[in-house]
Amino acid sequence: MDMRVMEYVLAVYRRNFTQAAQALHIAQPSLSNQVAKLERELGLALFDRGHGSIEPTPDGLYFIYQAEKILMMRDELLRDMNERRQGNQGDLYIGSTAVTGGHVLPARMQRYKEAYPDVNIHLTEASSEQLAGKVLDGTIDLAILALPVEDERLADEPLLTEPLYIVLPEKDTVWLPESVGDQHRPAGRLSLEVLAECPFIVLKEGYGFRRTVFDLCSKSGFQPQIAYETSSIETAQSLVGCGFGVTIVPKMAAHLDDPKNVWYTGIATLATRTLAFVYRRGRLRKTAEAFIQM
Repeated sequence: MDMRVMEYVLAVYRRNFTQAAQALHIAQPSLSNQVAKLERELGLALFDRGHGSIEPTPDGLYFIYQAEKILMMRDELLRDMNERRQGNQGDLYIGSTAVTGGHVLPARMQRYKEAYPDVNIHLTEASSEQLAGKVLDGTIDLAILALPVEDERLADEPLLTEPLYIVLPEKDTVWLPESVGDQHRPAGRLSLEVLAECPFIVLKEGYGFRRTVFDLCSKSGFQPQIAYETSSIETAQSLVGCGFGVTIVPKMAAHLDDPKNVWYTGIATLATRTLAFVYRRGRLRKTAEAFIQM
């Protein structure tokens, strides 16, 4: 069985015959013939072709699952052999969210580049959910994500743990409880449940820190009343400064030395988050392994 035909089947599954043919740069009739030939060879139908749509059969889904593993093993073998040939050369693909990457990666990338000048570093910025998907499909070698990571296919190496802060508006607002007073400024601690009725500014779906905030609120006995959603922790803090709500930020994103129209207070439970290097279990190229070790 030709691995190329496995790639054809996967392309059809992920798109359809027309789009797959365009992506593979082959004629659609040729692609259809190749898939049909494979089905005759196997004696099984891989796709149901009816009513203008195409869906994998149960046998097709099993074939697709196994073909993905085989092609991934092939790609890993080729990468490994390429690394053996090049030594400390090649590529390193890293992913992070924008704020985390800005604080965590530059200095570490600089140290790594000094030690491995022949390695090309490629940086991807995306949401936590998107980054996990890119690690799983092999688009990137590793990502910096907040723990926990629940997918069993992913392994992690803890990088750092940092405290979390509540961000409150400097100016008086009608919705902020009177119990939140000057005694919490600037370094006091506040119980989250005091803010149960306050409007919250949170990150959008797909960002791991959103889940961190929701989990903290849940442990305090309430679900946050969402006023605004954003993809930027910086935007969230600016909205707080204008009196639109409260938010929670990790220490690396807090402007503790130069707050602008906001003030920061710790959380009574001493809440923290842990960032980790996350990679596909059993698949870590040497360039990525060296980065983690450094």
